[in-house]
Amino acid sequence: MPHDSDTTFVYRFGDGSAEGSKEMKALLGGKGANLNEMSALGLPVPPGFTITTEACHYYNDHDGDWPRGMQDEVEGGIAHLETLMDRTLGDAEAPLLVSVRSGAAVSMPGMMDSVLNLGLNDDTVAGLARATGNARFAYDAYRRLIDMFGDVVAGVPHRRFEDVMTELKDERGAANDLDLTADDLRTLVDRYRALFEDETGEPFPSDPREQLRRAIDAVFDSWRNERAVKYRKINNITGLRGTAVNVQAMVYGNMGEQSGTGVCFTRNPATGENKLFGEFLPNAQGEDVVAGIRTPRDIQELQDLMPAIYDELQEVRRTLEAHYGDMQDLEFTIQDGTLYILQTRDGKRTGPAAIKIAVDMVDEELIDRRRAVAHLVEPRHLDQLLHPHFDEDADYEDDVLGTGLPASPGAAVGRAVFSADDAEAAAKNGEDVILVRTETSPEDVGGMDAAQGIITSRGGMTSHAAVVARGWGKPCVAGCDALTVYEDEKRFTNGSVTIHAGDWISMDGATGAVIRGKVPLVEPEMTGAFSTFMAWVDEFRTLGVRANADTADDAQQALDFGAAGIGLCRTEHMFFGDERILAMREMILADTEDARRDALDALRPHQRSDFADIFRVMDGHPVTIRLLDPPLHEFLPNDAAGQKKLAERAGVSVDAVREKVEALEEFNPMLGHRGCRLGITVPALTEMQTRAIIEAALDVQADGISVHPEIMVPLVSTRAEFDDQRRVIERTIQTVFDEREASVDVHIGTMIEVPRAALQAESIGAAADFFSFGTNDLTQMTFGYSRDDAGSFLPSYVDEGLLPEDPFQALDQEGVGELVRLGTERGRTANPELPVGICGEHGGEPSSIAFCYEAGLDYVSCSPFRVPIARLAAAQAAIKADA
Repeated sequence: MPHDSDTTFVYRFGDGSAEGSKEMKALLGGKGANLNEMSALGLPVPPGFTITTEACHYYNDHDGDWPRGMQDEVEGGIAHLETLMDRTLGDAEAPLLVSVRSGAAVSMPGMMDSVLNLGLNDDTVAGLARATGNARFAYDAYRRLIDMFGDVVAGVPHRRFEDVMTELKDERGAANDLDLTADDLRTLVDRYRALFEDETGEPFPSDPREQLRRAIDAVFDSWRNERAVKYRKINNITGLRGTAVNVQAMVYGNMGEQSGTGVCFTRNPATGENKLFGEFLPNAQGEDVVAGIRTPRDIQELQDLMPAIYDELQEVRRTLEAHYGDMQDLEFTIQDGTLYILQTRDGKRTGPAAIKIAVDMVDEELIDRRRAVAHLVEPRHLDQLLHPHFDEDADYEDDVLGTGLPASPGAAVGRAVFSADDAEAAAKNGEDVILVRTETSPEDVGGMDAAQGIITSRGGMTSHAAVVARGWGKPCVAGCDALTVYEDEKRFTNGSVTIHAGDWISMDGATGAVIRGKVPLVEPEMTGAFSTFMAWVDEFRTLGVRANADTADDAQQALDFGAAGIGLCRTEHMFFGDERILAMREMILADTEDARRDALDALRPHQRSDFADIFRVMDGHPVTIRLLDPPLHEFLPNDAAGQKKLAERAGVSVDAVREKVEALEEFNPMLGHRGCRLGITVPALTEMQTRAIIEAALDVQADGISVHPEIMVPLVSTRAEFDDQRRVIERTIQTVFDEREASVDVHIGTMIEVPRAALQAESIGAAADFFSFGTNDLTQMTFGYSRDDAGSFLPSYVDEGLLPEDPFQALDQEGVGELVRLGTERGRTANPELPVGICGEHGGEPSSIAFCYEAGLDYVSCSPFRVPIARLAAAQAAIKADA
């Protein structure tokens, strides 16, 4: 029976039974929950026990103390292992050895620490050698323990142990680790212990229980190490209590040629192909595979080398996919011809692979559409699908510097950098860079996130760089051994061409090519599987998704990605261009009403043409057009040449232009003469834009196209402001209708982006046909942060925990979100059928979309390339609410 999680800190598993289950990830971590689950399924899992995340939380909150009763429970877990394995911790004749591994509720590959082969000392290593008849294996395990324990627990850098081994291999003339004999490894153990004592001032601990206690503490401590903290920040992992600790009986992949270790995926995580994918190493322990120390072999080769094991692995694959309803990422060990499964978790995958796996698993009747939409594809996967790739016509064959493993698809172009710090620094300056390393480690996670792509000269398809890059959808070329990387000198070479820091390079994660110079990139195309999956998404989605689009091309892109309309068309973007901007400037300079209207008349045909083009593309879909929002000074030239040109065009002096620029300049334009305030003081501007919209709508409607214009008044803070602009708009609409002897249905609404408007939404809602929350400006005004200047302090706010995340990236649900919720409720008090949406970039951010669904909004609007993400996030919010 499961334990009471309030009082129990250890859950045991093994021999076909378990005290935990896969539903307990928050308490047992993903690894521990799945070990318990697999054990209960009867899969070949080495027995063990899981120490809960609550224990880690207590440890970190109480200066490294264990909670009361945990020591006894750990002893009970050891007794459980001793009974099942018929071995005893510390026994010289039949020693029990254990691994100690981390495992949080959310997978954080390589970010936290593990220690293997615990329980070895001079007595037990001799007993292990006798029991197995393999002294070389026993001393290989012992030297690994000292190395890992020294690095993880005592802080002796792993490279120091590597240096000692390299020195011994040179002395013995050994090409690699496997060439060292048992006697060589005894010598290596002695040298490792001497190094440990020199570095720490204490001998290597020989008491297995001391080893275990200190290893558990080290795993708990690793929850707060720099790389783990940075990984959680990058991936927005919050709310976890800590890491669980999994203590398992050791099984050995380094016992000879019928032993080995590997990592595999039940399907190809890069392409989604329904085929076992991964790598293994004969006669090795698991760390050898992921560390990139030895070159692994393709998992398909296991079929020839150990056919029975390969067949058993295929059966495990089928069992796990059917049980978990998802592609799995496995770690396994083969000990003298016996297969053991050490871990399973939902496999990280690329965007194209996620779509194919979801569609294939539905077709194979392993899952239904609901699960495919809710769990198998994440919004970020769709984002990956929209990333560019190399132009097929690009000829770069002569510039290929080397070809490595295609570890994560997608193409990238950037300047070469050779350290994580340099990558992060460059990204802060807005530079595109590609991180080039011999191999990456968890400490590089910040630079990997900052880079456009990652290249390593060592490592395989399941190396650290490959796994992390695939999870993030970032292009990666791994194991490009044609390149020699000199990280300290900030250069790499293929023997004939040398690339230095700052030189432009390109990379193709789909082919493994590393290329000198900049290769042109093109936008990707969606596959048939994408269309199938997105059709399923829309079966569950109830929240509408529109796009922010200012041109006909943007509108077409939005339609192609499944937008149901345009939620924000910014008219100010239409005023730029030589003739248009000059006419706009003449209007601003005009000192009489007639001159102002003449300039606006010159602008109207341009606006009408732009609106007509958008209406034609959006046939049958609503188009929400925001009237002019920014202050007028943004349209005037600040440079002398521009002011001179404007003076000549307007027939005024340069001094007159300069004086106008100075007169319009504002201390805080965000709070100044803009939005509806501009339309109120210059009603001719509102009239011109309204006339252009209605004339365009009638023109297009006359061609048989369905038109649904919505005119949005920006920046209102009072009912009186909205009423004023509505009167101007309605009067102009009626004038055009009378002139053209035709009409079209027009909705007039407002953009809620001032806190007062949200508070007064009941009054404004009685007069408006719709609300659209402009959450970008609403966030600025609610926080008092300028989007243009907040970058100087917001990152430190997030780093120091003063804010959970940047409120311009993800909607602040407690503050800004409360205004959205309040404004919606009050607006619908006056008008129960009031349509409400948001049109800030939060409309494309998944957690913000989930909030909009819960708050009862009708739609979100975002940039065209985020429309698929918004559709999926909206569907997932609906499924979650229905669960």
